[in-house]
Amino acid sequence: MNKSCEFDIIIWGASGFTGRLVAGYIFSKYGTNRDLKWAMAGRNLAKLELVRSKVADKTVPLVVADSNDDESLKEMVKRAKVICTTVGPYAKYGSKLVSVCIENKTHYCDLAGEVQWIRKMIDKHHESAVANQTKIVNCCGFDSIPSDMGVYFIQKISKAKKGQIAKQIQMRVAGASGGISGGTYESLSQVNEEAHKDKNIFKVLINPYGLNPVGEQEGLDKYDLRTIVYDKASKSWIGPFIMAAINTKIVRRSNALSGYAYGKDFRYDEATLSGKGLKGRVKGFISAIPIGLMMSAKPGSLLKRIIDKILPKAGEGPNKKQRENGFYNLRFYITYEDGSKALAKVIGDMDPGYGSTSKMLSEAAICLAKDELLHLGGVLTPSTAMGDKLLSRLEKNAGLTFSYK
Repeated sequence: MNKSCEFDIIIWGASGFTGRLVAGYIFSKYGTNRDLKWAMAGRNLAKLELVRSKVADKTVPLVVADSNDDESLKEMVKRAKVICTTVGPYAKYGSKLVSVCIENKTHYCDLAGEVQWIRKMIDKHHESAVANQTKIVNCCGFDSIPSDMGVYFIQKISKAKKGQIAKQIQMRVAGASGGISGGTYESLSQVNEEAHKDKNIFKVLINPYGLNPVGEQEGLDKYDLRTIVYDKASKSWIGPFIMAAINTKIVRRSNALSGYAYGKDFRYDEATLSGKGLKGRVKGFISAIPIGLMMSAKPGSLLKRIIDKILPKAGEGPNKKQRENGFYNLRFYITYEDGSKALAKVIGDMDPGYGSTSKMLSEAAICLAKDELLHLGGVLTPSTAMGDKLLSRLEKNAGLTFSYK
C-alpha cells in the first residue's frame, strides 16, 4: 500500500473488551518503537488512558473520535493506513466508518458477523471500494477466518498435491471451549431484530448465497442445518452450528469473488459434531436447544428478556485464564471429483470468541497495513483480500494450525 500515514493501524474501540485485547496483543507482540506504527482510539479519552495503563504504556498514542461525528471520523481515518474496528453491532455503529474509509482510501477490517449489514455494505460500497482500491474486510475473527481461510488452505494444498480442487467440503466443529461472547450475542440480537421488521432482510439471511454478487446468488448448497441428523461424512450425529449462517456465506462469497476458483458446483456446509450412537443423538438435541431458543426469541418477548439476563452483555467476557485455556478444533471432510476423500483440521489455541479472535483480527490488520497484497479493492473476504500472506501470519503468530491428510 503506497499511502503515507502517521499510523499503520488505528484500533477503533480500543477501550472495549475486545479492543483492549487487540491492543494488548499488538503491544506485547510488536511493541511501539519498532516497524509497526499504531494507535488506540475511542470516544472517551479518560477510558482510553485507563485501558492503555493496563495493556500497554504511554508510548502508545491515543486518538479521540466519535462514530456519530463525521468530521472526527474523517480526521481519524486520514491518519491511518488501516482502521481496525471492534465497535459493534456494526449495523448500529459501523456504516459511517466504512464510507469514510473508502473516501479516504483507508483499508478497513472488523469482526462483523451481521449478514444483513454486510449485504448492505456490499450493495452500497463495493463498486466505489473497487474503484479506490480500498479493502473493506469483514469477518476477521472466529467468524469467519477459520472457515474462510480453512477452505482457502484446503483448495491451495489440493491443487498442489492432487492436481484438482475439492468438489465438496463439510466443516464439523469437533470441539470448542470458551462460550458465546457478549458482543456476538448483541450482534445476533441486532440481526434478529432487523429480520423481524423487514422480510427482505429475512430473505438475505436464509439465502445460502445471500452475500454473493447480485445475479450470482444461486448454487447447489441448501439452507444451513436446523435439526439433528446422521452425517455420513463424519459417521456421527450432527446439529446446527450458530456461526454457520455467516461462515458459509463468506466462503461462498470468496469463491464468487475469486472468479469461482473452487468451481461453480462447489458445495460447502457447517455443523457441530455431537457423537455416535444414541448418546450422540441425544447430546445433539440437548445442544441444539439453546440455539433454537435464542433464534426463536422475538424482540421484546419474555423469552428474549430472560435470555438477555442469562447471556453475557457486550463488553463482558472470560478472564485471562479462561481465554488461555480455551480452544477450538474444526474438521473439514473433503470430497474430490474422482470420489477420493481427505481430512483437514483447523485448530485454535485460545477461546474462539475473544482470545483467538483478538489475535486473528490483529494479524489481519497488520497484514493489510504491512504486507505486499494484490492491488484490488472492494467489500472483500479475508481470503480474497489477503490470501497466502494472512495464512502465514495466522500460523506463525496467531496460534492457528492448518493441517491436511
